Amino acid sequence: MAEPLMQSPLSAFDLGVQARAIDDSRGVWASEIPLLAYISLRGDAGDAAFVEKVVSVIGMPLPVAPCTFAASNGVTALWMSPDEWMIVCRRERLSELTSGLKSILQGIRSQVADNSGGYTQVSLQGRNALDVLQHASVYDFAALQPGRVVGTTFGKSSVYAYRADNGFRLIMRRSFADYIWRYLVRAAAPYGLGIAAIEATGHAGQGVAE
Repeated sequence: MAEPLMQSPLSAFDLGVQARAIDDSRGVWASEIPLLAYISLRGDAGDAAFVEKVVSVIGMPLPVAPCTFAASNGVTALWMSPDEWMIVCRRERLSELTSGLKSILQGIRSQVADNSGGYTQVSLQGRNALDVLQHASVYDFAALQPGRVVGTTFGKSSVYAYRADNGFRLIMRRSFADYIWRYLVRAAAPYGLGIAAIEATGHAGQGVAE
């Protein structure tokens, strides 16, 4: 019996084959950061016990201020709503974090769900990265401050966006990834688009593609 094959929603574009180290030859550098783990966490931010127990598992403060995120030791926690967060990490840590959260939150009103199959993420860098985003969305990305995350339009779809790695990260639903990537490619064409290699740490930049 054949084993199931795990593929990213952008696998058909063969981005890994095209990827190379970032230089000054292109105005925009983009690539998918594929197959990360996405954990949906719900609970009461006003419940000190809930917050403390979550922190003990993810290893950093849980962002409770609206539209903020925190990142440490390969884990990113994004505020989605007053009672919901998205925890993003490498796929290898999915079981550890989901089981740890479910176990420690027993008896506390909460919900932990693996949504890894439903999302992917794109890194966008380069001197014209902001121009591409301004073409694609009504949101003023120039005003997006470090440490803040926004859910906004991207063409006729939507993304969650935040600043990272001297550029931006775009988190999108798997079902819209093909559309968003094609839209991004068209928007970046006037500036020159390069496909950035992804380091083993999951960052786009100087390094070897995974």
